[in-house]
Amino acid sequence: MNTMTSALFYGARDLRLEEVPVPRPGRGEVLVRIERALTCATDLKTYIRGSHRMIPHLPSPFGHEFAGVVEEVGPDVHGLRAGTAVAVANSAPCNECDFCRIGRHNLCENLRFLNGAYSEYILVPEPIVKQNLYPIPSGVPFERMALLEPLACVVHGVERTGIRMDHVAAVIGAGPIGLMFVRLIKLVGAEVIVLGRTEWKLEAARRLGADHVIDVTREEQVEDAVRSLTRGRGVDVVIEAVGFPDIWERAIAITRRGGKVNLFGGCEAGTAVRIDTHALHYDEKQILSVFHHTPRYVAMAYDLLVRGEIDEKVLITERRPLSGLAGAFEMMERRQALKIAIAP
Repeated sequence: MNTMTSALFYGARDLRLEEVPVPRPGRGEVLVRIERALTCATDLKTYIRGSHRMIPHLPSPFGHEFAGVVEEVGPDVHGLRAGTAVAVANSAPCNECDFCRIGRHNLCENLRFLNGAYSEYILVPEPIVKQNLYPIPSGVPFERMALLEPLACVVHGVERTGIRMDHVAAVIGAGPIGLMFVRLIKLVGAEVIVLGRTEWKLEAARRLGADHVIDVTREEQVEDAVRSLTRGRGVDVVIEAVGFPDIWERAIAITRRGGKVNLFGGCEAGTAVRIDTHALHYDEKQILSVFHHTPRYVAMAYDLLVRGEIDEKVLITERRPLSGLAGAFEMMERRQALKIAIAP
């Protein structure tokens, strides 16, 4: 076992499968044999746009959602051994910088992102091994546990938004992130309206508990459609899970006076939005953004997955070998799949 097949990202739509050396674990590190990796919207945006803050240098290993089996452990790794099934998040904070000291670990100044899930093996660095690597209980599928990282981000988003059971919440976007928001908001007990543009994805939202769905391609006035479901007020909380400036503006528009908007979907660098400052001030609309996860939210996501609160069969709609990775992204771009499980 000297070499492995790995997907390397060279730039926009330039993804190459190459034979590279299998890394050896150093002190505190763990080598994991990947059983399942999952595609995600962040990877798709990166594939199309050619860059992302999680990838500082090119060419780069690619992919960050995965679960697998420990192949080898480095010195000073305790409680893990070869053969242990594990789920792993893609970063861990330093716990020493100013942001970590005030509890904003997701903004850690020394946050290093782990890429390379679209490979046969991945080397997990010591900070992640210590903070964000979890054993997978017997009988729990790898595909479900590979959702650990994105679900942790959604758990973060739900808690920071402060959703209550008496709220009416709107989720804009029926992709995997939006659908996970639907499921967690329903666990809180709130009413959920989902806005999307693909009927089969809206049906997935219904399966996860959405009370109402709105196909934005069939509504001339989407804002009026939302108000008709909320006695003319607008919703208490909006989750924007798409990441386009015009959709950010729509999210603010459908929020009631005194409501809250979570601009969760990340827009392309250099873009801007227009905000009605009069409405923002006098209607006291609250706007926040939530980025990434922390070890606390990873732990919460792990518990949800182990308990079976998330149905991976709704979210993972296709499966492909590693050799079909580029085709998987093209399928996602055509809106023909939610998440695609990649098997090395």
